[in-house]
Amino acid sequence: MAANGASCEQPQKRAGPRDKQNGTSPDLSSRERRQRDKEERLSLVLWRRPVVTLRYFLLETLVKLKELTFELWHRRGTVFIFLSLCFLFSITYSTDGSHQTYVQYLEKKFLWCAYWVGLGILSSVGLGTGLHTFLLYLGPHIASVTLAAYECGSTDFPEPPYPDQIICPEDGGVEASISIFSIMSKVRLEACMWGAGTAIGELPPYFMARAARQSGTDPDDEDYEEFEEMLEQAEGAQDVVTRAKLGVQHMVQKVGFFGILACASIPNPLFDLAGITCGHFLVPFWTFFGATLIGKAIIKMHIQERILC
Repeated sequence: MAANGASCEQPQKRAGPRDKQNGTSPDLSSRERRQRDKEERLSLVLWRRPVVTLRYFLLETLVKLKELTFELWHRRGTVFIFLSLCFLFSITYSTDGSHQTYVQYLEKKFLWCAYWVGLGILSSVGLGTGLHTFLLYLGPHIASVTLAAYECGSTDFPEPPYPDQIICPEDGGVEASISIFSIMSKVRLEACMWGAGTAIGELPPYFMARAARQSGTDPDDEDYEEFEEMLEQAEGAQDVVTRAKLGVQHMVQKVGFFGILACASIPNPLFDLAGITCGHFLVPFWTFFGATLIGKAIIKMHIQERILC
């Protein structure tokens, strides 16, 4: 019996280290494989491996064109309507007539709105490294309109785009009739278009995190790596910055649309984390973008207008 007991103990002693080794080796091999794949991706640059880089670029371009072709074919009805509208608009734009007054007015408005949307995108794109176009463009614009309104006693300026100097109306106006709300209505279009641009600029972090979650690969981005490390070390977070990031992440994850709306409605330097969180947890696109657009283009911009006017 002692021999049987000893023989029974021997396999158990051998099985322990083997099981432990089998339990850790897949993790190690997975990490090594991911690290090797990351190094391989980092080495694919034009000045180091031009032939391989161009080959992969062409192959990826062909794959994307094929996917785009199939997608357009499945939505051929929408594509036909869009092309028909573009054709009608081109005919209307190139044909002379009394309607050209309205066409020029719409063109002027469209270019003016596109200008401010572009500035908004430049402000928020790049994970916090964007150009501060609010301080450089929108803020001075609102301030100049406010000063001109009080100097002229009226907001009946020429329609934007303004000339180099705002020209007061000849008949003048009564200074008492100038109110904050009349000035806010004068700059509302520019402010809302700028806010819409900032909402569009928040989409790259969302799509990056969403694609990484669906594909199972890690993007070569420091902010996303920091986000994953923060999720792993969430229980032991002590510093204020990490707690603030976790607060944003929990609000967006648990509250959903209204949590995103609350984060987007105030000046929030951590909103890039909200986009990464929504993409990582596969929040629907229109839930994220709708809340971001309403918060940044409507609520936040009216708050900033009220401060400057």
